[in-house]
Amino acid sequence: MSNTGINTDNVVVITGGSRGIGASTALEAARRGLGVILTYNASPDAAHALVREIVGTGGKAVALRLDVAAVDTFAAFRVEVEQALAATWNTARLAGLVNNAGYGLFQSIAGVTEAQFDGLFNVHLKGPFFLTQVLLPLLRRGASIVNLTSATTRVATAGVAPYAAFKGGLQVLTRYMAKEFGEQGIRANSVSPGAIRTELGGGLNDEFEALLSAQTALGRVGEPEEVARVIASLLTDDGGWINAQDIEVSGGYVV
Repeated sequence: MSNTGINTDNVVVITGGSRGIGASTALEAARRGLGVILTYNASPDAAHALVREIVGTGGKAVALRLDVAAVDTFAAFRVEVEQALAATWNTARLAGLVNNAGYGLFQSIAGVTEAQFDGLFNVHLKGPFFLTQVLLPLLRRGASIVNLTSATTRVATAGVAPYAAFKGGLQVLTRYMAKEFGEQGIRANSVSPGAIRTELGGGLNDEFEALLSAQTALGRVGEPEEVARVIASLLTDDGGWINAQDIEVSGGYVV
């Protein structure tokens, strides 16, 4: 893949970009000529390896550490983003933000602890809210925000109630972002993956994958790159007239 035509005004931040859907989105964004600032928390080696892969194919990427549950670090993170934009792309603006970082928890409502509830809330709703708020002044006119939600907001699946509830909140927040940021020419959409082959929630064993495949119209689970292509399209002019929408990418999960 070649990125010789990179536009220095087209740089995006992708949280949780070291693995899974985030990593695939970083690669796909780079293939489409976007500069990438990807964040990691617990996987620095994977993040820096991904940066080397992008750079090795002619793209530009930077990896920055970010704990999306630590709102008090966001101001310092913004400074790091500004420094990376200036040093690597000679620009001061962002073209996009992908709020992707997250983790899963399988536990019945009866068994969820307050600490587990708060952890999921901080990462999946509070973090994206305040990170978007902090980075908003850096987003240029025509920028795109993509929030990763989940098909579990449409289909009730026992054991994921807090996760699904906060992803549902993020879907609602997305529409409000689109409404409030529209005057600045900034779009906001959410992408809701179905059953995808990632490490979220501990990954898939053969039995669980067979169950999910049987519940999906196309008869299999999805791959991270299949979600990444949809996210990347929303970050480019291909998705320029798509706004305030939730796009489910599930292969027809429970239809």
